[in-house]
Amino acid sequence: MTKPTVLFVCVHNAGRSQMAAGYLQHLAGDRIEVLSAGSKPGHEINPVAVAAMAEEGIDIAANTPKVLTTEAVQASDVVITMGCGDECPYFPGKRYEDWKLDDPAGQGIEAVRPIRDEIRTRIEALITSLAV
Repeated sequence: MTKPTVLFVCVHNAGRSQMAAGYLQHLAGDRIEVLSAGSKPGHEINPVAVAAMAEEGIDIAANTPKVLTTEAVQASDVVITMGCGDECPYFPGKRYEDWKLDDPAGQGIEAVRPIRDEIRTRIEALITSLAV
């Protein structure tokens, strides 16, 4: 069986999608290929998201926002948008999910921790559903 590829998408690819990608890489290791992208990528990762993930022992500080491409969607088995109204190209046979999550942009660490924790819960369920 080939390993599944999961793509996380949010507008700026600076907070939610980066935290989700960080958790999936951390928890699944090399069993799942992880991609993330944004429809309008920011210039840097949200420093509060970096700090929140560092509290979990996950370093996403060196990540950079990437632009969403049709090729990334085509290469993915699962495409997860982060409740931000992003439009993804649709390809039959792919699994699409929209996770309704608050945006950590402009929030303090106390507001970002519950978002981070919700992402972890969803990532754990995703790993289970992929049976890897």
